[in-house]
Amino acid sequence: MAKCAVCGKGAHFGIKVSHSHRRSNKMWRANIKRVKCVVDGAHKRLYVCTSCLRSGKVERA
Repeated sequence: MAKCAVCGKGAHFGIKVSHSHRRSNKMWRANIKRVKCVVDGAHKRLYVCTSCLRSGKVERA
């Protein structure tokens, strides 16, 4: 699973509990996109989460 190259956000794990209280494992995935960015004056493709994209932490190419 990809991680955000800026903040390090990735997948989180926990337990899903149904209405009848049966428990099973669950994975919450971060909303990560493959984006063309400017890094040190060069264009690179990075995996970045959408919260970093919206906050302006990444300069898109």
